[in-house]
Amino acid sequence: MDDTLYGSRDRRGHWKPHEPARPAPIFDWPPRPLAVLRWLPSYFLPWNVFFLITAALVWYFVLPGPEVTARLEWGWVLQLFLVNCLMVLALFGAFELHLYVRRAQGRRFKYNPEFPADRRNPAFLLGRQNLDNALRTFASGVPIWTAWEVFVLHAMAKGWVPSVSLADHPVHLIGLALFLRFFHEAHFYAVHRLIHTPFLYRWVHSVHHNSVNPSPWSSLSMHPVEHLLYFSTAALHLILPSHPLLAIYQLHIAGLGAVVGHIGFDRIELGEKKAVPTEAFVHYLHHKYFEVNYADGLVPFDRWFGTWHDGSPEAEARMLERYRARKAKLAARAGG
Repeated sequence: MDDTLYGSRDRRGHWKPHEPARPAPIFDWPPRPLAVLRWLPSYFLPWNVFFLITAALVWYFVLPGPEVTARLEWGWVLQLFLVNCLMVLALFGAFELHLYVRRAQGRRFKYNPEFPADRRNPAFLLGRQNLDNALRTFASGVPIWTAWEVFVLHAMAKGWVPSVSLADHPVHLIGLALFLRFFHEAHFYAVHRLIHTPFLYRWVHSVHHNSVNPSPWSSLSMHPVEHLLYFSTAALHLILPSHPLLAIYQLHIAGLGAVVGHIGFDRIELGEKKAVPTEAFVHYLHHKYFEVNYADGLVPFDRWFGTWHDGSPEAEARMLERYRARKAKLAARAGG
């Protein structure tokens, strides 16, 4: 497939789509109801529906009843951990194998024209990016994800937090299910801004940004402190009346959904004539420029707080102007 139908490459070979990134039109003012209707299918498909399906499968086939989860026993905890590992291995591994190992699309739709280097790099554990990323994912990321999951499910089963059934409260739970992706965006933005403060960036978040040219295995490659903060999105279910299925869904949005921004390709080709959008562009720009797009673009937090980059030349100019203004302010302080 010809990727120039959808985008173009600059002089350094970096690909970007013809159309700049846009937050969800649901937040536009004045309201644009027709734009919202056209956008709605992309809110559900493919990712939100996929995460809800995986959560439903875990809740129905893997998770034991509340009489078991009310007791902290190694059996069901390890079973949940193993299933989370297998899901990550299958999803992240499939993208890595197809796009980065087999290179089935070559560089078509790939933002960064280069593939992650296979040479030794002292920034990574054992000197290799993929090995470092996988070790951090399975040694820290999935265990901490599972710990949050176990804690919330155990608290629900013990009756420490409010838990309601779909039969008794269908409107509340359906509304909560629709809200969870928006909450994840708000939580991610707040945590992301926090860990970009100088101290936490140096000692915590820089681990994630060591993967300057990320691939799917970079998705959950983080410092354990960042994992603790990132998966604390599940704490919402300790406050609001919820359901175990939605708690699992929330963590799948965070855990499995981390791969969305790290695929590195704008579209995945399905045959010779069809390519499915990945929604990866906004977070790719964060890895490229570091100080833009702290959210994923669903809610326009970055536009509201002045750190939005949509890939356009105008956004590039605004970003450079912010850099110059900050540099001038620092120079003035040093000279004063």
